[in-house]
Amino acid sequence: QVQLVESGGDSVQAGGSLRLSCTTSGFFFGVKSMGWFRQTAGKERELVACINYDGHTTSYADSVKGRFTISKDATNEMLYLQMNSLKPDDTAIYYCAVDQRTWGRCPISNNYWGQGTQVTVSS
Repeated sequence: QVQLVESGGDSVQAGGSLRLSCTTSGFFFGVKSMGWFRQTAGKERELVACINYDGHTTSYADSVKGRFTISKDATNEMLYLQMNSLKPDDTAIYYCAVDQRTWGRCPISNNYWGQGTQVTVSS
């Protein structure tokens, strides 16, 4: 079955950087678009960054454009999120997600999910 395991969450000060990683298994990596979502208490989970199955096309929420970069490593079947210039508003649980569709393109909405990793940014 599909398994997604996030790592890399931490507590940092504003302006700092973190790199989230997602270890994947249980599906054909090259035919699935993937993304990173985040959620805070009382709010809906939001799509932060998405990468198409081909690994060449990416999209980002306006709030993170220019600061976050999503990438994938097809050889090791890993998904990453590089987060720079972090702000307190970036504080959330971050989830790795893979589209249940095959050959579907971003944005993704019907997904398999990881368990999440906490990112806390202090001012």
